[in-house]
Amino acid sequence: MAAEETPELEPMPDDWRRALAVVAHPDDMEYGGSAAVAEWTAAGKEVAYLLVTRGEAGIDGLEPVECAALRETEQCEAAHAVGVEEVHFLDHRDGVLEEGPRLRADITAVLRAFRPELILTINHHDTWAPGSWNTPDHRAVGRSVLDAVGDAGNRWIFADQLDSGDLQPWGGVRWVAVAGSPQPTHAAAVQERSVDRAVESLLAHRTYLTGLGSSDPERHARAVVHGGLVPAAERHGGSRAVAFEVYSR
Repeated sequence: MAAEETPELEPMPDDWRRALAVVAHPDDMEYGGSAAVAEWTAAGKEVAYLLVTRGEAGIDGLEPVECAALRETEQCEAAHAVGVEEVHFLDHRDGVLEEGPRLRADITAVLRAFRPELILTINHHDTWAPGSWNTPDHRAVGRSVLDAVGDAGNRWIFADQLDSGDLQPWGGVRWVAVAGSPQPTHAAAVQERSVDRAVESLLAHRTYLTGLGSSDPERHARAVVHGGLVPAAERHGGSRAVAFEVYSR
């Protein structure tokens, strides 16, 4: 029996103006979709980042308070490298995120304030690939993002957010795009300049990369970014691309 052909990835939707990336930790976007973000911001689209934690449990040799401050600074530098000027942080604890109403409410409030059409997040599935278990923080944030998109448009969910009049329901999210998913459906083509900016963006996390044991952070960053484009290219006509699993609303 002939092997079943892997379907081509569809082009990412392009008829949007504003996107919000919601991820668990500093560096999540840099390991996932930053080349696509660089491509979009260069085209004049507005992208903002929301970090649920400050990544304070991410470096074994640094105390959490010191680590949080350092990783926040590195994340802002990483975002700026790909044209993102607006970076927000929530105060949930790194490593022990729990899926549930509190996390959904916090994400919902930012969705109602920023009013994006596209949401970006990181892989929420149990695994990255067969035999590679995902972390609880990624799973909790990704699933909560998918739920919060519906919450944001319903005035009777987290209704207390609307009392001051500053926030209003927002049902305008049209897509949620999941980077790093083991089952992608779409791809965003990227140019060489966007790939270079993505490498610069990941390299901004130099202290974190060194803490992971990398003796050559620049080489590591380049290998990660370039390597991440290969699977999508194989299913996108051979052109460099970032893969996403897209949920339409």
